[in-house]
Amino acid sequence: MAQKGNIGVTTENIFPVIKKFLYSDHEIFLREMVSNAVDATQKLKTLAERGDFKGELGDLTVRISLDTEKGTLTISDRGIGMTEEEINKYINQIAFSGVTDFLDKYKDNANAIIGHFGLGFYSSFMVSKKVDIITRSYKEGAKAVKWSCDGSPEFEIEDVEKTDRGSDIVLHIDDDCKEFLEKQKIEELLNKYCKFMAVPVAFGKKTEWKDGKQQETDEDNIINNVEPLWTKAPSTLKDEDYKSFYRTLYPMQDEPLFWIHLNVDYPFNLTGILYFPRIKSNIELQRNKIQLYCNQVFVTDQVEGIVSEFLTLLHGVIDSPDIPLNVSRSYLQSDANVKKISKYITKKVADRLAAIFKENRKDYEEKWDDLKIFIHYGMLSQDDFYDRAKDFALLKDVDGKYFTYEEYQTLIKDNQTDKEGNLVYLYANDKEGEYSYIEAAKAKGYSVLLLDGQLDNPMVSMLEQKLEKTRFSRVDADIVDRLIQKDDKKESELAKNEKDNLEQTFRSQLPKMEKTEFYVDVQALGDQTLPVLITQSEYMRRMKEASKFQAGMAFYAQMPDAFNLVLNSDHPLIKQVLEDGKTACATELQPVESELKGLEARLAALHQSQNGKKQEEISQEEKDDVKNTESALEEQRTKKNNIIATYAAGNKVVHQLIDLALLQNGMLKGAALDSFLKRSVDLIK
Repeated sequence: MAQKGNIGVTTENIFPVIKKFLYSDHEIFLREMVSNAVDATQKLKTLAERGDFKGELGDLTVRISLDTEKGTLTISDRGIGMTEEEINKYINQIAFSGVTDFLDKYKDNANAIIGHFGLGFYSSFMVSKKVDIITRSYKEGAKAVKWSCDGSPEFEIEDVEKTDRGSDIVLHIDDDCKEFLEKQKIEELLNKYCKFMAVPVAFGKKTEWKDGKQQETDEDNIINNVEPLWTKAPSTLKDEDYKSFYRTLYPMQDEPLFWIHLNVDYPFNLTGILYFPRIKSNIELQRNKIQLYCNQVFVTDQVEGIVSEFLTLLHGVIDSPDIPLNVSRSYLQSDANVKKISKYITKKVADRLAAIFKENRKDYEEKWDDLKIFIHYGMLSQDDFYDRAKDFALLKDVDGKYFTYEEYQTLIKDNQTDKEGNLVYLYANDKEGEYSYIEAAKAKGYSVLLLDGQLDNPMVSMLEQKLEKTRFSRVDADIVDRLIQKDDKKESELAKNEKDNLEQTFRSQLPKMEKTEFYVDVQALGDQTLPVLITQSEYMRRMKEASKFQAGMAFYAQMPDAFNLVLNSDHPLIKQVLEDGKTACATELQPVESELKGLEARLAALHQSQNGKKQEEISQEEKDDVKNTESALEEQRTKKNNIIATYAAGNKVVHQLIDLALLQNGMLKGAALDSFLKRSVDLIK
């Protein structure tokens, strides 16, 4: 005879609590249902091992079945089952103490819920308009019972016929959740949440191609591997086993570099396998590849905030009974055990990398270009990882040689220490694009690093802070003699007027480029150095690069790129341009320069006469005289600049030298490049 009862808490109370605090989406219900079935089965196996169950275990497969006509999804097991008393205890107990007491009861041990048909079971009502439990206990003489509830506070329980032990949970899927009656959707969820559960889980039958179509066979379609690789002893496994498992987890990924097999039982329980993928340079696309499990039950692959940020670049599996299963990701992030696990994994990763480096440095160096973005990310984001990694982090020079930080310091300290006692690390970002600058540095006996990685810019800034009296400078940040200043720079022997005229000759012919500014400087660089070089400030380049990734630096992103066009006054071609300019412009420049000298002398005298006077003591006539003289000066300077610009416009050598410098830096394109090529042909004729 059917009995009716009241759960004691309305669905308006309990189900919002379930959704808000413990579940992020509806689909999680299937994981909970299958987890309960697996747990009930494992409990029976444990009882049999202890001798508390004498019967035959038989087939222990958990089965999931769909009935689209009835609109039901059923999860069946042959586990311990329940008596009527146990249904009252494990299904209805939620109500006895009220929602607040319930949450208090389980907040410190959410895992205790699993297998108790408690909260995990009630997740079924997120997708069901009615749920039936048809169950029979393993205990001798137990009667089968059926519990039914339509989501209201009322439930009904009655005796039924059931010949076998275990439980059938029948979910009558709600009208707004019909996707959970689709075979493909259930297969997707089982593969996501249940593919490594510890008891065989079957969904339908396997199919084969027969008589021109796919047909069902009699063989169960087992969707899970009950003994995944991480549960086995590392000593029993070969490299191919790890690679094969990786292909199972990530079918479309390249082969991993290497892996770490985690196995610890104190101060917490943890197993798993973490793989180092071939990350290359794209960080974002590689995230969320670590799968978090609790006793082989999938928890999440959204691991940011659960493991250290840089560890999210790894792939693989972490499994621990100390990871809460029935809780949201925000709960996971604040869980004490999870924090301990994260710290432990960071240490194990560092230890593994250090061991590989010591055991086979050659192999480690060959993998460095794939590894470095991961290691750099860890060093930038965690001080404790930096302290470990600094001994196996490498620097690579432009010739492909690798050095530890300590080795490289020893290599360059004698030749690359400037007059202030700073150790100068020279580097290039583009081996081919900066070739001539690299060669100039190497000709001076300097070593040049190749820093072409995505995180090398922030790494440089960090190392300048970590390493004492150290600075980094790109090889094109200045002329080679000033990259590592060892004594006072050699001054140009040109007179000020000659220097000004030379600067104007080249400045007037520089191309107009969007968001680009050029500054012209004359230096005595020796007759073996190129006649014209383009350099860029190390500081400004770094700031602009950093603005691409760091908030609050938009100011630098908006600033134009600033380059220095350095004219080598010792080079014969520059001397020739200067002399040609003197000859070509002498007649026109002589009266202008004479006028300039007179005006400059007059302006100096006016300023001298007003020196020491208060503003109110200077007459309007005196102020007008200064203003008119300054205006006349500016007019004459403009006239002079125009004369020089006219000469420069017709000087093919000036244009050729500018274009060669631009070409060297990848800045000569389009029509300007075409003009350069045509001019080059004309000069060869």
